[in-house]
Amino acid sequence: MIVLKAPQAQVLEALNAVAGIVERRHTMPILANVLLRKTGQVIQLTSSDLEIQIRTQAELGGDGGDFATTVGARKLIDILKTMPGDQTVSLESQGEKLVLKGGKSKFTLQSLPAADFPLVQESANFGAAFKVPQKVLKSLLSQVSFAMAVHDIRYYLNGILFVAEGNQLALVATDGHRLAYATATLDVDVPKQEVILPRKTVLELQRLLSDAVPDAENPPLIEMQFASNQAKFAFGGMEFVSKLVEGKFPDYNRVIPKNHGNSVTLGRQPLLASLQRTAILTSDKFKGVRLNIEPGLLRVASSNAEQEEATDELDIDYGGDAIEIGFNVTYLMDVLTNMGQDMVRVDLQDGNSSALITNPADAGFKYVVMPMRI
Repeated sequence: MIVLKAPQAQVLEALNAVAGIVERRHTMPILANVLLRKTGQVIQLTSSDLEIQIRTQAELGGDGGDFATTVGARKLIDILKTMPGDQTVSLESQGEKLVLKGGKSKFTLQSLPAADFPLVQESANFGAAFKVPQKVLKSLLSQVSFAMAVHDIRYYLNGILFVAEGNQLALVATDGHRLAYATATLDVDVPKQEVILPRKTVLELQRLLSDAVPDAENPPLIEMQFASNQAKFAFGGMEFVSKLVEGKFPDYNRVIPKNHGNSVTLGRQPLLASLQRTAILTSDKFKGVRLNIEPGLLRVASSNAEQEEATDELDIDYGGDAIEIGFNVTYLMDVLTNMGQDMVRVDLQDGNSSALITNPADAGFKYVVMPMRI
């Protein structure tokens, strides 16, 4: 049976949509495969890692009828990438093997039975579904995802807190040293929900969501539903089911400083460039920089174990207290890199209190970074 016959670009697009979560090495070999299920002329592609499942469907030609199998996802993608985009490729079933042909090339691939593919068991009680523009969610994710923890023993920090209530959608991420908070106003009222999306789910959503607005009146939407232990997303012809992280996320409202006495607004790009220069002479393990803020001047300084030193100065419009404070330079560069606007506002209390970094043009974004002793 010819499972599919279509231009390489179409086949590759369908495979790439689901293959992001596929691990090359897994304790269950079948999880390195993609499930292909043909019904009539429509082929459904499904991938899973037992906690996340992504499904899409496409019409990719081939014979009509019902057929199902699984085949190595990465291997198939790697082969297709070597072929021209406009070349017609076909995938044909021959016993327990699949034969991929394109031009004068032919590849015989091993398959595993579709019946053995472990599908994620979907929750029976998802809450009410609501839709938001894909661009809005993608923007919120990009504003906070860099502050997620990586492999933290406090597993609830390895993801993003997702809070929806009324017409507000807020996302929060923290690794215990810094916290990023972003919020957007929706066109719809949504029931109150508070869930933690795992890190892998967040990264995959960022990869798949569209930030294009081909039609401002009808932007591409994403539909969301939450159960006590699962999230379900539907967008762009895809269905995405993910396990949620269980645990109690820190009270972010207590972490965000209020009423800091000293504030300075300055150019984001000049500050980022200054930090990038001084970061060169920080130690690999100890990424500390010293900021001296005084009326009219910001001095950034760093040093390392070889007793090398760097200083950089920026003229600023500031008339507050003189403050000396140390930070992990990576935490400052991360936020400045992920903010898009020209100006940034920094609020400080003293050398021992957390700094609050905000966007003067968007009251919905807040970034808190703890000081470090230098």
